[in-house]
Amino acid sequence: MVQAPPFLLVLFLALGAHGLSAKKCSLTGRWVNDLGSNMTITTVNANGVFAGSYHTAVTATSNEIKVSPLQGSQQKGPNQKGQPTFGFTVNWSFS
Repeated sequence: MVQAPPFLLVLFLALGAHGLSAKKCSLTGRWVNDLGSNMTITTVNANGVFAGSYHTAVTATSNEIKVSPLQGSQQKGPNQKGQPTFGFTVNWSFS
């Protein structure tokens, strides 16, 4: 078995890692789930705090569904698997 000199291995890893930049996650915009509910995130500040609105398509009543405000927070750095994490809360507004 032929072994590569340690220098070549380090050089290969350094050059290969150059192309593996962290992916950015932009939450701003309109998101739609499989049930047709939609969330619009209008602002995300430098601390990862965001605001927007949520309009659910799911209801158990005949009442009008109103757009509801939401607030959330995005983790600034990636988690252990390199994926961004965020959470949000909706202040439901039903008629």
